[in-house]
Amino acid sequence: MNFLEKLKSFDIPTCLRICAGTDGSVTFLLEIMTRHPTAVVTDYQHIISADEQMAELFDVSVGSDINERVVTLTAGDIPYVFARSLSAIEKMPEGVRSDMMKADIPIGRILRDHDIETRRDFENIEIVENDTLFGSEKVLSRSYRIVHHNGVLMWINEKFPVDDRWCL
Repeated sequence: MNFLEKLKSFDIPTCLRICAGTDGSVTFLLEIMTRHPTAVVTDYQHIISADEQMAELFDVSVGSDINERVVTLTAGDIPYVFARSLSAIEKMPEGVRSDMMKADIPIGRILRDHDIETRRDFENIEIVENDTLFGSEKVLSRSYRIVHHNGVLMWINEKFPVDDRWCL
């Protein structure tokens, strides 16, 4: 079953279905749906060395610098999304690289501010039971690649609590 068919089969609130299915900025959608500014709260960000899987994903050498960033997206003081991103430093355009290192700027805003044309290639989407996130026992997880000039610029995994906070 492909990404879209899986997403359509889930019994989840419509606002969550929209955020999980977008091939654009989740941050932007959250602001529209909640009518609150979306804050990016960085849990941690650091440079790690590319292992074989990362090197293959980004088409870089093993040991290359990879920016790993883990954030929570909140709107109106309510957490909506937990996200982990990986990006190869050497593949990022200079302005994007600089802004990515400034922790609390949303990726979608960074790409938009620098007029970077990208597409998002979905990898996987699933509902995970008994994986507590922000007080919810049920979590929707999706992963995708942000592609720029036919190369992977970023890999992102987002997790969304499946509960009533999405009944907006």
